[in-house]
Amino acid sequence: MPQEVLAEAATEMLDWHGSGMSVMEMSHRGKEFISIYEQAQADLRELLAVPAHFKILFMQGGGLAENAIVPLNLSRGGNVDFVLTGSWSQKSHNEARKYAAVQVAASSEATGFTSLPDPASWQLSHGASYLHICSNETIHGVEFQELPDLKALGCETPLVVDFSSQVASRPVDWSRIGLAFGGAQKNLGPAGLTLVVVREDLLGQALPICPSAFNYKTVADNQSMFNTPPTYSIYIAGLVFQWLKRQGGIAAIEARNKAKAALLYDAIDNSQLYLNQVAANCRSRMNVPFFLRDESRNDAFLAGARAQGLLQLKGHKSVGGMRASIYNALPIEGVQALVDYMRTFEQTRA
Repeated sequence: MPQEVLAEAATEMLDWHGSGMSVMEMSHRGKEFISIYEQAQADLRELLAVPAHFKILFMQGGGLAENAIVPLNLSRGGNVDFVLTGSWSQKSHNEARKYAAVQVAASSEATGFTSLPDPASWQLSHGASYLHICSNETIHGVEFQELPDLKALGCETPLVVDFSSQVASRPVDWSRIGLAFGGAQKNLGPAGLTLVVVREDLLGQALPICPSAFNYKTVADNQSMFNTPPTYSIYIAGLVFQWLKRQGGIAAIEARNKAKAALLYDAIDNSQLYLNQVAANCRSRMNVPFFLRDESRNDAFLAGARAQGLLQLKGHKSVGGMRASIYNALPIEGVQALVDYMRTFEQTRA
């Protein structure tokens, strides 16, 4: 979270704009919260350049819930294609199997999820209801630097993108997307809010078993207020959207993210101790996994990092090693501090 957003929220905690209420105390249908909601919607549409024929939905349940909600809304009881590029696309694939006939169009599991399969090699189903990808895999550190152009592959299938850990970090080519979803807790705000951006022509296709609160058309028709939305998370996300605009928007944030990632990858690549195994053309700008070539030093590395105020660097238990998550709110000074520590650790233990 950006520190200035947290500071702003702190000053408004007990009394939002003279209303005499905390945002947490407001009715979601009251004029105060409606103004917060409408501003957040408008700012997000502007930031991400979301076309008018897409609906922006504020939902709950996180990305994991969307793994079920998407097929409940879009599968139409038919086939669904998946490209497996890491743990999160695997989870999405396994969940969708409960609601649709699922085919793996491509997978990079054979490479240990250290690369992305070339779209030209994807085996796409005829008449699939949609194709699902995860644009950034947080655990394995692989990222689509460009979304696949399914029309160029001769395919009219809608593309569904889980952009939970990539959203607002770079521009989005909406001409290639049918639906994108993501939990807010990486780049947009606190946990509790789930963003869904869906093309209008894909609404109204939900399976009969789809719960009303998860039916995209119902949610859209009720301006994300069919049930009580996560009001405080929407408020904080709205503050983040305004912060992003003050930084210069998505283009400026992307430039900053490129610089942060380049700084860290350069340090890893020019080291004799650290190693990143991801193919250079799909390295994530958001999540940088790396390993110590001598893993007996892992505990010492983490202890020293903690002493320097560098936290949560231990890699996911499924892959081991280290992982630096360098989301939008992390300033380049934070990455520089990590790089300085990594160099010092290597030099003093050579």
